[in-house]
Amino acid sequence: MGASGDMILGALLDAGANRDALEPVEDALDVEYEVETVVKNGISATSVAVLLTDGGDESEDGDDNARDDGHDQHHGNGEIHDHGDHHHGDDGDHEHDHDDDDGHHGHDEHTHQHDHNHHHNHQHAEGSGPARTYREVIDVLESMGLDVPIERDAKAVFRILGEAEASVHDTDLDSTHFHEVGTDDAIADIVGASLLFADLDADRIVTTPLATGGGEVGMSHGTFPIPAPAVVEIAAGADWSLSGGPVEAELLTPTGAAILAHFADGVETLPTLNVDGSGYGAGGHDFPDHPNVLRVLAGESSGGLVRDDITVLETNLDDAPPEVLGGLQEILADAGARDVSILPATMKKARPGHVVKVVVKPEDAERVARKLAEETGTLGVRETGVRHRWIAHREFETATLEIDGEELDGGEFDVSVKVARDESGTVYDVSAEFDDALAVATETGLAVGEVMRRAEGTIHENL
Repeated sequence: MGASGDMILGALLDAGANRDALEPVEDALDVEYEVETVVKNGISATSVAVLLTDGGDESEDGDDNARDDGHDQHHGNGEIHDHGDHHHGDDGDHEHDHDDDDGHHGHDEHTHQHDHNHHHNHQHAEGSGPARTYREVIDVLESMGLDVPIERDAKAVFRILGEAEASVHDTDLDSTHFHEVGTDDAIADIVGASLLFADLDADRIVTTPLATGGGEVGMSHGTFPIPAPAVVEIAAGADWSLSGGPVEAELLTPTGAAILAHFADGVETLPTLNVDGSGYGAGGHDFPDHPNVLRVLAGESSGGLVRDDITVLETNLDDAPPEVLGGLQEILADAGARDVSILPATMKKARPGHVVKVVVKPEDAERVARKLAEETGTLGVRETGVRHRWIAHREFETATLEIDGEELDGGEFDVSVKVARDESGTVYDVSAEFDDALAVATETGLAVGEVMRRAEGTIHENL
C-alpha cells in the first residue's frame, strides 16, 4: 500500500533494526526519536515521532502540538498528508505483502524501550525549522559526519525529492525549496531510514504496488487530486507501481515515495520467502476497515537471480583506429566498467563503424563516460534506459589437474573455475577461466578445450 517516512522508520524498528542506529541523527540535529508501541485495529505496531530537543520554533499555525492524534503532516509542495493504510515490505531478503488481518509478528516478541528520557512537552518537529533549498539540505547532510554509504543514500533520496519538486514547479534543482520536506524532521526521517536499512543489511529490498489513497489534497498552490504531483513525478522514475484507494485520504507521501524509490525494487506479488520476522509501522489516523500500518517482512528468498542496478553507456564511432578499439575493454574496465561490448555497425553515409556499449554501476557512470570520450575522441556518450540486470551469484573455485609428461615438474596445475548459482544455491553453470586454461595448455601441450573440460569436470565432481 502507501508509505510515509515515520511509518518506514517504525516498521524497520519493529522488524528488528537497532534503535541505537538512529543516534547519529540525534547527535547531529536538535531532534529526538520518540518510539512507542501502539495498537491499530488489533495489530501491535511501532509509532515513531521526531521531537525537537531544544524547544524549537512553533509550527506555522502557532500550535505547539503540530503532530496531532490524526497525524496530519506537512510535506513538500505545502500539502497536508493523512497517513492511511500502508503495507509494503523490504527484502533483500526482506519482502512485503498486503495481509493485515492478524497482529502476530513472525519474530520474537519484543517491546520498545525508550533509550532516552522523552519529555512529552517537547514539540513535535514536523514543519518546524528553516525551509531549505536542495543545496542547503545537502550541506546539512555533509555536516552530520555520517558514514559514506549512509550519506550517499540520504543524498540520493533528497535528489529524488528535489528533482520531483523542480519538475513540478519548473525550477532549477539547486535553488528548489523543499518547504517542510527540507526541515529537520524530514532529514531525520530520510537519514534515519538510511541508517535502519543499513543496520538490517538486506541483500535486496522490494515493495508490492503502493496505494496512493484517493480524494483531494490541499497545497500552497491550490487543491489537487491524490496522488500529489510530487508523488507522481517520483513514481514515474521509480521501479514500483501505484494503485488507487482503498480509502479517501493521502496514503503515499513524497518522503515515503522518495525513500522507496531509492531503496526498493518493485514486484507485483510477494516473492517466495522463508519468513524470519516481521514489523509494523503505525500511522496516526484510524480507518474503520483498514489498519493504518505499514508491514515489513524479513527473510530468505528462494530461487531466481539477483537484481543488480546498472547504467548502460553507448557511443557510435566511425573513425577509431583498430589499436584504440583493441585496448578499450581493458582501459574501461580499469575505470570501473563491468562489461564492454564493441559491435560493428553502418554509420551515416554508409560508412563502416562501431557501437561501443558499456555496463557500469550508476555511481561510476560519469567517470567511465569521461574515460570513454578521452580514449576514443567521441563527441557524445548516451545513457540508455536500462536500469538493472539479473545476475547469478558467482564465485571462483580452483581445480587442480594432474597431467603427466616427461618435461612436466610435479604434474599438477591449477585452473580457476567460475561457479554460477541462483539465490537458492542451485548451480547452473561451471566455466573454466580461459587465460588459466591457455597457460596450462601452453605448458603441457594439451588443447585448451581439453584443459577447460578437465577443470570443469573436477569442480563438478566436488559440488
